[in-house]
Amino acid sequence: MQARALFAATLLLAAAPPGPDPVGRYRLTGEHDVASQLVVSRDGRFEYALAAGALDEYAKGRWHRAGSQIRLTTVPKPVPPAFAAGAATKTAAAPLLLHVVWPDGRDAVGTDLRIEFDTGDPLDTYVGGPDGWTMPAGETRRPVAVTLALGMFGFASPRFPIDAARANDLTFVITPHDLGRVDFEELPVDVQPGRLIMHRGGARLVYVKER
Repeated sequence: MQARALFAATLLLAAAPPGPDPVGRYRLTGEHDVASQLVVSRDGRFEYALAAGALDEYAKGRWHRAGSQIRLTTVPKPVPPAFAAGAATKTAAAPLLLHVVWPDGRDAVGTDLRIEFDTGDPLDTYVGGPDGWTMPAGETRRPVAVTLALGMFGFASPRFPIDAARANDLTFVITPHDLGRVDFEELPVDVQPGRLIMHRGGARLVYVKER
């Protein structure tokens, strides 16, 4: 009798529907100054886009069911940006000048910098304009290294040593590759009637299905 009841329960579970159909076009709700869209297609593909201030990101790839969730994986896998040291010269204009550019020579304004010194705490700053970054007036410590970062995208360079006695006008080059394309790897998204809930970086993002 017990075995028969267990068999019947197994049949009921096997016949249970997989949950709400996730296929559709969704938009992010409940977030200020953020616009985002998620499209889940019947063929197992998805498209994602988000704009928040200066941040623009996107992803395309494949999705699959995982119980009450779908999982998103970016395909192909994005290539992260590369950071490299460029020209290094000597100048009398300032104790230290740092320039950060893209491969075509345009200034990468807004790049975050962490300057390490021979003593004391590092200085966290950023490239504020086309003239690059200049050592603040009154700073007498000797710079020994710099790390570049694209903070809003979560990428940082290796630590580049500085020898200002040899060269104090330094240029660094960022090759963007797939900068802005998000690397989803089995990203969990809850499927509920009329909405999807994305779990990302500790955040709970609610997407409502468009009619």
